[in-house]
Amino acid sequence: MFSVSPDASYDLLIIAGEASGDEHAARLLDDLRVNRPDLKVAAIGGPKLRDAGANLLFDLTRHAVVGIFEVLKNYGFFKKLMSDSLIWIGKVRPKAVLFVDYPGFNLRLASSLLDQGIANKGGGEVKLLQYVSPQLWAWKPKRRFKMARTLDALGVIFPFEVETYADVDLPVRFVGHPFIREDYEPHLRYDPEAPVLLLPGSRRQPVARILPVLLESFAHVSGKRLGLRAKIVSPAGEVGELAREILNRFSELKGQVKIFSNDKVASGCAVLTSSGTMSLACALAGIPGAIVYRAHPMTYLLGRFLVKVPYLGMANLLLPKSPPYPEFIQGAARPYTLAKRLESCLDDNDEAEKAMEASASLRKVLSQPSDVSAVDWLLQAGGFEEKSS
Repeated sequence: MFSVSPDASYDLLIIAGEASGDEHAARLLDDLRVNRPDLKVAAIGGPKLRDAGANLLFDLTRHAVVGIFEVLKNYGFFKKLMSDSLIWIGKVRPKAVLFVDYPGFNLRLASSLLDQGIANKGGGEVKLLQYVSPQLWAWKPKRRFKMARTLDALGVIFPFEVETYADVDLPVRFVGHPFIREDYEPHLRYDPEAPVLLLPGSRRQPVARILPVLLESFAHVSGKRLGLRAKIVSPAGEVGELAREILNRFSELKGQVKIFSNDKVASGCAVLTSSGTMSLACALAGIPGAIVYRAHPMTYLLGRFLVKVPYLGMANLLLPKSPPYPEFIQGAARPYTLAKRLESCLDDNDEAEKAMEASASLRKVLSQPSDVSAVDWLLQAGGFEEKSS
């Protein structure tokens, strides 16, 4: 999968398994470069980390999966990745490993590093840091005990998350949400004259399950409205190719729907989005719409027993008294129902006003003063404050 050069020497390894984590980590690496341009950084992540200057050992974002059964189907791949990662870290011994979200893989790797005596808490020299907390307040809350046992520090991006670790001995600091930074340039904007946005996610499985429903829903609406257009926002590579294959099945939408790179700024008058990070970005942009979620039937059934929160979308969780987006989950995600919601967003000015009010409320919640900036937290927790002589 990837090999270790005999003369490999790195200060930091970043592991980010999903597109959102790759983006957050790349922004953090940009800041790190300003403070410590001398540090050598490698990554098991994606193209944004590569573009930020990390030596990309392996593009893990191309293999992102979600759900228990989806992970089991890819067991051999993840077993090999785990083995190669352990070998690389064991031989190179970077000063720190920064895990970015992706807890299914990252927490297992952290435990293995501890057990093999490589991690700091296992008697080794490598510090293990986590940036972006797993959503243990939603499910698997006992993960905090494993994290306290293996990790040296945790930087969280939502202010309420600090309290969820209050009963464990793990240094946790709120480092601010990257979407609220003054220099953050959002990829999504509200424009009442723009096309409808269809955001099925950045992983193959959600795209395969959600995008056909989104396109059917849009077809219901566009059939009544001449000139209505839509954009599918999708990453490049395999996921983008899958999105194109699915779109090609809808010959009646030829010329009405285009695929748009998630590297560019996309404006929309309304949105149908998956429940991931992009749904929060949509809410912050003040775009009216809805959240759509479909998973493997068994994954969904297990999730109903395990998930302990009333909403899937982060914007709805942050504003529970006035959630910005209705959520259409599994069987409720039907084309006709979604079409009705989309029509409401297009026709009712109140929906646009509500979306803008929700955007302002979200910014207020997320703009609480952070304990420390993300880069200062990384420098301190990783022991990188002083430039090596």
